[in-house]
Parts: sequence; structure tokens; C-alpha cells
Amino acid sequence: MTDSRLRRLRDRSSNAATLISEDCKLSGLITGSGSYLINGEIDGDCDVAGTVTLANNGLWKGTIKASNVIVAGRVEGDIIAAGKVEITDTARITGTVSGEAIAVAEGAVVQGVMKTTGPGEPLEFVEKRGQDQVD
Repeated sequence: MTDSRLRRLRDRSSNAATLISEDCKLSGLITGSGSYLINGEIDGDCDVAGTVTLANNGLWKGTIKASNVIVAGRVEGDIIAAGKVEITDTARITGTVSGEAIAVAEGAVVQGVMKTTGPGEPLEFVEKRGQDQVD
């Protein structure tokens, strides 16, 4: 196994992300490419060619469709990832989660169905970092 395969999605992100700050609320469809870091509230759907990260304070009501998805906040809707989904210990999800591979931290709450589209089984991990690294 190579080092890059062992590294989590959040650790591999190298480009600057589009930031939706904590006090920001958006409604509608978000499309684009690159990385997105959501600290605020989204009421709508997205179709992103890149990684969407929902931080601890983030709330998403709608469907998240992206290459990869990292959830530390709340999602009320479905998550559809072409690649990987990483669900941290602070995540609260109500809806269907699907992706090529899914990693779920101990303490996360998922009320719904989880479907892997790749050959591997869902993974479990224990969050060992401080919360400031997810925000």
C-alpha cells in the first residue's frame, strides 16, 4: 500500500478551497470544479467535480453530488460521490450515502442507507485529530 492510499481525503487536498463561511446561507444549485469548504448553511443541491467538505458547523439540506465528500457537520439529504466519502465522528446524516468507498468514524450518526459502488467494504476509523483540523 502506498502512502497516498493511506492518507485521508482531507490530508491530500492541496489546492485552495472555495469557502462558504459560518455566517453565510446559500440557496439553489452549486456547480463547478475544485474543492469547496462549507462552514455555513446550504439549502439546495450541488454537482461538483472536486471535493466537498462540510465542516462541523456546516448544514446541508439537499443532495451533495461530488467527486469526493467529507462530512463533519449535518446533512439532511443524499450524498453521491463518484469516489470516496469520509464521515467524521461529529457528522449527522439523514439520507442515503453512496460512494466508491465509505469511511465512517466511531461516533458518527447515519440515519439511512449506505451503498458502496466500489469493490471494498465500508471502513471504520477513530478520529485522532483535534477538531480544529476539521473546521
